[in-house]
Amino acid sequence: MAKVSAKYEVMVVFSLKNGEEAMKALVEKFKARIERHAEAVEVNEDWGKRKLAYPIEDETEGYYVIYTFESKPDYPAELSRRLNITDGVLRSLVTVISE
Repeated sequence: MAKVSAKYEVMVVFSLKNGEEAMKALVEKFKARIERHAEAVEVNEDWGKRKLAYPIEDETEGYYVIYTFESKPDYPAELSRRLNITDGVLRSLVTVISE
């Protein structure tokens, strides 16, 4: 039988080159987008600003945010696509949280 929903975790590294306000706006934008399509959304901003292991697009620091949510299996692919085409997102990774 097909899964109705699953738990996912998304780690996103946001760019700091446009300023802190632009980065915080992106964090809230993606939180709102996930809340529209998923349930039990949590945002863990404890990681915050960190030095990158290697430069990405000439940047040496990024702002790490982890979103945890539960949704249908087709939504994480759409979220990943949106993250990949958004300016201000350096890297992202969507993973399934095993039960």
